[in-house]
Amino acid sequence: MQDYENNNRPERNTTRRPSSEYSRYDRQDWYSDLDDEDDELEQQYNKSTYEVEKEPSKGRMILSEIFSYVKIFAVAILIAFITTHFIIVNAQVPTGSMKNTIMEGDRLIGFRLAYTFSEPKRGDIVIFRYPDDETQTYIKRVIGTPGDIVQIIGGKVYVNSEELEEDYLREPMAISPKEETYVVPEGHYFMMGDNRNSSLDSRYWTNTYVAKDKILAKAVFRYYDGENKHMSFSGIN
Repeated sequence: MQDYENNNRPERNTTRRPSSEYSRYDRQDWYSDLDDEDDELEQQYNKSTYEVEKEPSKGRMILSEIFSYVKIFAVAILIAFITTHFIIVNAQVPTGSMKNTIMEGDRLIGFRLAYTFSEPKRGDIVIFRYPDDETQTYIKRVIGTPGDIVQIIGGKVYVNSEELEEDYLREPMAISPKEETYVVPEGHYFMMGDNRNSSLDSRYWTNTYVAKDKILAKAVFRYYDGENKHMSFSGIN
């Protein structure tokens, strides 16, 4: 009986996989898992790094904005410097020597480039360095140009023996008992104010004439009315 059972019992597969083989397969799976985890971590790191680089910090944005304002301010200063030193003169008139054409307290703009390619003409109103003290600037009307003979006789002005028509005068010039004659040298100009009876001009200066290179600009328009104390735009002639 026992032999029969033993003979008829199915045989069990007692073949076992070597322990070394189990270890090899297990290590492969473990390494594979580690590789997957490394790939996932690397992707997360790259993503976070990209987002940090893509979005600048708040401090960097503030510095960038400040720098942009500084650049605008610097450009504005440069433009103002170039404009006031090479293109225009901004002048305020302290006296009434040019009444009624220009009133005391008026503010004017003069154009520096007006005589770059031309010469000042008789009747022009110009801003120039006062020949007796070049730290001061004056504004007067050109009466005599280079080579002219200017005479003042009986309250009238004559240029090259012809009476000068002056409808811009504030009032008739006071009559002087003496005749005055001025011969304008080359490269120079004879200046007078429109308010003839109250103007310190070429008639009274030690250095009678104004050299062309001392003429800073031609007065072109008024932007402030000194008499009425308000902004007012008008041409000057």
